[in-house]
Amino acid sequence: MLRLALPARDRLRRAPPRLDFEAGQLYHPRAMRGRLSWIGAVPHVVITALMVVVIVDMLVGVFLRYVMTWISATFDLPTVRFFWVEEVGEWSLAWLTFIGAALGIRRGTHFAVNLVIDRFPATLRKTVLAGQCLLIVAFGALVAVFGWQVAELNSQSFSPALDLNLRWLYLSSVVGGVLMVVYGLITLGDVFAGRGAWGQLSGDSG
Repeated sequence: MLRLALPARDRLRRAPPRLDFEAGQLYHPRAMRGRLSWIGAVPHVVITALMVVVIVDMLVGVFLRYVMTWISATFDLPTVRFFWVEEVGEWSLAWLTFIGAALGIRRGTHFAVNLVIDRFPATLRKTVLAGQCLLIVAFGALVAVFGWQVAELNSQSFSPALDLNLRWLYLSSVVGGVLMVVYGLITLGDVFAGRGAWGQLSGDSG
């Protein structure tokens, strides 16, 4: 019995400590990283869902425009209204564009020609990239501020087909601008820390 009990006790002794969120460990580094990873995944989930919506909307639009119109005309049936298809596509593409642009900043996938800065010394290259990140932050702030003003100006207007408040359309620029600011600051840290795609451009990545 003693031989059987010892391995179990050793396993209990080797077991990693569990996070006790009710014992004041809500701000444990592991818990914070987990929550931040979930928050960081939200824009990716949103643009994936929007891409699906856009593709389905395009297919539905083609079907209604060419197939259902032909059926209605051939069999003398009431016409099918499909003006909402265009609005769904416009709204989805607006949100997809601004959120996707911000994610492109974070991933470093926007088109860039680095023939000149690649020849710079590491310190000067890092300085140029840091200035680029600050310009991105400033641009994102401008987009968010003016986007909010445009959204407020159109807060009393509604779309003709879906009867949706146009504020939600222009708020896409606000969300995209805020994300540009956030990702611009994160990439600024990546430049100095040598992390990720921006760290590779600075020449400090291992």
